[in-house]
Amino acid sequence: MTTELKSFISEYVHLPDDELDSIAAKFRTRTLKKNAYLLREGETCKDLIFVQKGCLRLYYVSEDIEVSVWFAMKHSSAIEIYSFISETPTNYFMQAIEDTEILYLPKTELNKLYHTHPKMQEMMRKFWEDVILHLLQRFTALQRDSAEQRYLDLLSKPDYLQTIPQKYLASFIGVTPTSLSRIKKNIR
Repeated sequence: MTTELKSFISEYVHLPDDELDSIAAKFRTRTLKKNAYLLREGETCKDLIFVQKGCLRLYYVSEDIEVSVWFAMKHSSAIEIYSFISETPTNYFMQAIEDTEILYLPKTELNKLYHTHPKMQEMMRKFWEDVILHLLQRFTALQRDSAEQRYLDLLSKPDYLQTIPQKYLASFIGVTPTSLSRIKKNIR
């Protein structure tokens, strides 16, 4: 499979090359056109996803307003964690915001890998820890930081600013597109 996927796995656990190749070979490839859905509200997230190229957006709808909660850029993971772990229907949508290629591992295959490659349990534990830390950091920023500070934090992520439409960035930091324009104008 891909060098990027192997590098991603290796960030969490050291594996011999043959074992890493065997695990990476279990991932399947899928392409999504811009605006295509990978997951819709009411469906269950059954796959661990690695974004090979493109970008995915996780969002929910509240009072007819889309609220972006997460973006998965090239060479990162994408998952609706609650649905994946609990095996229950999601309240979220996962959508490609540009043409996207993913590598995905069905949960059933992941469970098999736990038995055939026990180090996968360590890898996934460290992965879940990383996901939880990022979620806590995001939750804290939304509660504590001003919208201006949340935008300033985005400036350290140039891929976000170049790839993600302004309306999605605005909802991600918890403001309207008009407010985001004002924030950007005041910061310049």
